[in-house]
Amino acid sequence: QWQVIQALTGEFFAGEGARVDSRTLFVVGDAKQSIYSFQRADPATFAKMQAYFAEKVAAAEKRWETVSLEVSFRSTEAVLAMVDAVFASAEARQGVAFGESAISHTASRKGQPGLVELWPPLPPDEAPDVETWVPPLSDDPRVAPRTRLAHQVARRIAYWTIDSAGATDPECRLASAGRRIVPADVLILVRRRNAFVEEVVRELKVHGVPVAGVDRMILTEQLAVQDLVALGRAMLQPGDDLTLACVLKGPLFGFDEDDLFALAWGRAGSLWDALVARAREADPDSICATAWRELSELWSLADRMPPFEFFSEVLGPREGRRRILARLGAEAADPLEEFLALALSYERDAAPSLEGFLHWLNTGAQEVKRDMEHGLPAVRVMTVHGSKGLQAPIVILPDTLQGPPSPTGLLWPRECRGLPLWPVRTDYDGPLAAEARSQSRRLREEEYRRLLYVAMTRAQDRLYVCGWGGKRPPPGFAWHNLISDGFARLAEDGVETLALEDGETQPPTLAPRLRLASGMGGAGEDDEVGLDEAPSAMPKAPLPDWALQPAPCEPRPPSPLRPSRPAAPEASMLSPLMDAESRRFQRGLVIHRLLQNLPDLPEAERRAAARRYVVSMLSGQEPSMVDEIVGETMAVFENPTLPGLFDPRGQAEVPVVGLVEGPGGPLVVSGQVDRLIIGDTEILVLDFKTNRRPPRDQSGVPSLYVAQMAAYRAVLQRIYPGRRIRCFLFWTETLAAMELDDARLANALS
Repeated sequence: QWQVIQALTGEFFAGEGARVDSRTLFVVGDAKQSIYSFQRADPATFAKMQAYFAEKVAAAEKRWETVSLEVSFRSTEAVLAMVDAVFASAEARQGVAFGESAISHTASRKGQPGLVELWPPLPPDEAPDVETWVPPLSDDPRVAPRTRLAHQVARRIAYWTIDSAGATDPECRLASAGRRIVPADVLILVRRRNAFVEEVVRELKVHGVPVAGVDRMILTEQLAVQDLVALGRAMLQPGDDLTLACVLKGPLFGFDEDDLFALAWGRAGSLWDALVARAREADPDSICATAWRELSELWSLADRMPPFEFFSEVLGPREGRRRILARLGAEAADPLEEFLALALSYERDAAPSLEGFLHWLNTGAQEVKRDMEHGLPAVRVMTVHGSKGLQAPIVILPDTLQGPPSPTGLLWPRECRGLPLWPVRTDYDGPLAAEARSQSRRLREEEYRRLLYVAMTRAQDRLYVCGWGGKRPPPGFAWHNLISDGFARLAEDGVETLALEDGETQPPTLAPRLRLASGMGGAGEDDEVGLDEAPSAMPKAPLPDWALQPAPCEPRPPSPLRPSRPAAPEASMLSPLMDAESRRFQRGLVIHRLLQNLPDLPEAERRAAARRYVVSMLSGQEPSMVDEIVGETMAVFENPTLPGLFDPRGQAEVPVVGLVEGPGGPLVVSGQVDRLIIGDTEILVLDFKTNRRPPRDQSGVPSLYVAQMAAYRAVLQRIYPGRRIRCFLFWTETLAAMELDDARLANALS
């Protein structure tokens, strides 16, 4: 992308040219937020291009400015102070700050309440002593630390949002909004979609907290989609007992364990045969009879319906959607909608086969990206990469003790000039492979720290940092350690931080906790800084003139004026319904096409080409009619009274688009000229009238036709100033051309 920009702006600073316009270049970017290395993003290139353009502008004796964007309109002072403290050390800034001696932010929300909390990591439980040769007859009492953390996070969010105990607790109120915290205020950010994501979503549902799920999902892994896929496979293979059992026990039919066992145990044939026999013996309203009746109807539909219509029938009139949502919750609605959308997309590109659709769905591993930015009244759980550009009043960072993954796969040493290196094992690394592996590891660690910067700056009011430990100690540059160092650095600088013991807040979470707060006593009016104000330290530049002027009115009408499709009633046409008029109408169309295309052919070939075309279009007509049309058409080209209207230099079906002045303001004109001849001193515009009765003289030409040609004339006058524009109407019924008067054309647009 930078190479494209460099090529586009290459002439901007090349020196004086024919044009005296001053070219400008405006680039905004933040290398600290470059986290897409898997898309070949390189933050160092931004600094290189900045130096490149600064040198080019200086050489051209132009003005160059480097503006530091240090004012944050999103986060509170506590959050920004912690960000600055975390990246105050040179080690933490490595790969985050490019050419900056320090990372510093100025809060626009000065004096508003803000909070940063660091929870201690949850260690793994110690393995209990087990006697040798004791059979494992009981479950392992240990609970994974990430599961315990998911429970703690969900419990705290439930206390903030829905528990009655938090109704009067100031911690449960969002001071910036003057209300209690709602689930949509909370954003949980993870580095990767691991098992913690599923566990925290499950725990939030257990506590009754609305949760939107994850930002990306594999469609075939969703339970609602698996139920529909199982139904489709049961339609294709009724003898597949396991698939049919899954369908019966699913939400579409509602069998429980006892119902399914009673049906399957001791059966003589397939499960379907047992269902049919049980349905015939049982009450018509029994669960078996209902399932047999509905499945039989669905089998008949599956044979003659494409996949989209079939599953729409299942989810709609047959209440499949209601049954699935009743069992799986409202979060199953998104997978169902995406499933139907994929079914419709499949039918556009392939034969609408149920078997083909299910095979395509399972082999494709369709991944769906969900919109987490708007309209979700629930807790959002997403990756830091997916949260780029988003924000939330409360942000929770749970997986902060795991480092970046070790470099695997191919290495790309610079010395190999674009050739890859495949390292088998570290033990076999030579100097080149070791250096390449170290370089790859360093780049991953730098992006790991930039990812922390992005995650912390998503928080508007509060930031909570927690984590769980594993068997191995976390690396020194782990997020939790970096933020802990930030707390220590603030304490050394005299910033007040609190260490909370267990039980000091409800519900008790973890102890001890470190807390950094700003403005928790409430911001006064004198301390607040509006969004349209800037601190006095920022340089103020005068506003350009256009910023103080009202925007110009939009052209009228909003949609383009199309002269070829006038809105007013057209003149009376020749009726194609009467026999005689029908022949005249067809004759006019044929002549129109001949006059349009014959000028492009050499003069010696026109008559033969005209005869071939007329014969093909008027098959079954009398030969005399063919001779008549060919003869009259060729006479047009030989008529000396037609001033070059059919000159070979002319163009047929020419689009004309432009902006002209009308009686009520600017008019957008968009039309198509039948024939256009552009000369050195004059331009000829010709429009064919095929199914209209020709007038005796120019006074009988409908005003609608005159306005149409006037619109073309006005646009062409702007394109070719100084040339005379002559407009003609050609009546195919009489093969006569009529030039319109300039004075009438000038008044036509009014």
